Amino acid sequence: MTRPFALLVPVKPPSVGKSRLVGPSPDVRRSLAAAFALDTVGVALRTPGVEEVLAVTDDATFATELAAVGAHVIPDGVAGDLNETLRQGAAEAARRWPELLVVALCADLPALRTDDLAGALDEVARAVDGGPVFVADADGIGTTLYAAPADRFDPRLGLGSRAAHLALGARELDGDWPTLRRDVDDLETLAAARELGLGHYSEPWAMLALAGGN
Repeated sequence: MTRPFALLVPVKPPSVGKSRLVGPSPDVRRSLAAAFALDTVGVALRTPGVEEVLAVTDDATFATELAAVGAHVIPDGVAGDLNETLRQGAAEAARRWPELLVVALCADLPALRTDDLAGALDEVARAVDGGPVFVADADGIGTTLYAAPADRFDPRLGLGSRAAHLALGARELDGDWPTLRRDVDDLETLAAARELGLGHYSEPWAMLALAGGN
């Protein structure tokens, strides 16, 4: 690891998160969204080279849970625009920790392992001075991690983000990091994540959801 990192994690209020996760009741879906974020943040904080995690959320109650696991938390100044949220969050992270490289990480990685994240961050450290870099999701459509020099931090997370990043000249990192790539949007991808091994918060809620519990 050649430089330390600050990870930026945007977190929708769990009450409105994971809207494509059809089947579980609203209460279970909310609990899954919250659990995914808590597990993702927890792994990020345990990963070598990660010195700070800054979560951005408009849910003041859930912010206290994120803070309890060790994240710094700020409110979302532009709710409804994920990429502007990330730009503002990255600027705040750079203001707080100018010595750290800011990396955006999706909050729905409940199977994430420290070795996968650390491996990707090693690649980021080697490549990012040449411009924006990203890690595509397991489906090859979205993005789970994005980094760029401060003056070129311009993410395009969301539907079709892999193609959008490539069109802007960002470099795709192609390491074998299955748990970093396995984001969750529906029951099928939740089952795939569970096969990889879920985190402490996510496992009981995933078991309930996949068993048809409400």
